[in-house]
Amino acid sequence: MHKLLLLVSLFFASSATAQQSRPLDVQGHRGSRGLMPENTIPAMRKAQDLGVTTLEMDVAISQDRQVLLSHDPYMNADFVHKPNGQPLTTAEGKALRLYGLPYQEIRRYDVGSHGNPKFPRQQKLRTYKPLLAEVIDSAESYARRKHLPAPHYNIETKTTEAGDNVLHPAPAEFVRLLLAVLTSKKVLDRVTIQSFDPRTLEEVHRALPTQSTALLVENLQGLTANLQRLSFRPTIYSPAYRLVTAELVADCHRQNIQVIPWTVNSAADIRRLLGLQVDGIITDYPNLFPLK
Repeated sequence: MHKLLLLVSLFFASSATAQQSRPLDVQGHRGSRGLMPENTIPAMRKAQDLGVTTLEMDVAISQDRQVLLSHDPYMNADFVHKPNGQPLTTAEGKALRLYGLPYQEIRRYDVGSHGNPKFPRQQKLRTYKPLLAEVIDSAESYARRKHLPAPHYNIETKTTEAGDNVLHPAPAEFVRLLLAVLTSKKVLDRVTIQSFDPRTLEEVHRALPTQSTALLVENLQGLTANLQRLSFRPTIYSPAYRLVTAELVADCHRQNIQVIPWTVNSAADIRRLLGLQVDGIITDYPNLFPLK
């Protein structure tokens, strides 16, 4: 019995040491949303220049089943403008469902020239919603040209039950389209697929049981209840940063689950979370690193 207890103690001690020694995963949220137009190639390159470990992004599906970068399933009037440069009304933007438009039409809309009022430091430049395949090609070639480490990718599937077959395909098709791109680009070993929707994570796990996954959380139900929404243990538990406590981190680490909170946009909050021994930080401002 004493030997068993000693082995268990050694196991948890070694796990804790491994957690502490793992390099911090700095993730540029939507590339670098605070500095460049979100979910665009310029945002990803800016994040790479700033030394992020991982490029975080959102993906949607077009009418012609192309996988593209977008957080919203429609044209967000806060920062998207018409091809002729005119602004969109909120109603016009929401009527432009990406799943109802062919990609070549989506690409014509300007997502960067007029900035985003929520992010006044964001650089204004004309750019578009790119295909995921194009983003990967760009990030890989940019890393080689600049002698940067090969990027990792944290890709969020934007799905909800209410949106099935209206704003996006159902999870099985969504994941099939996404995995086809990632497989063709041969980057799966550097990819985490994250979602608030357990259904898409289940589809990923069914297709690729060893693929890195992250469960996104913003509710107050707690770790145990949220993990019970999945039939398997995710690689990463990714809560809104205000939900992170020392107890949560310790509970995750005991189960060999990493904790990577979102979206952390101040040096003070980053310091607090690093003190709690989180495994990574998702931020709109990767220029905050290294902390001064």
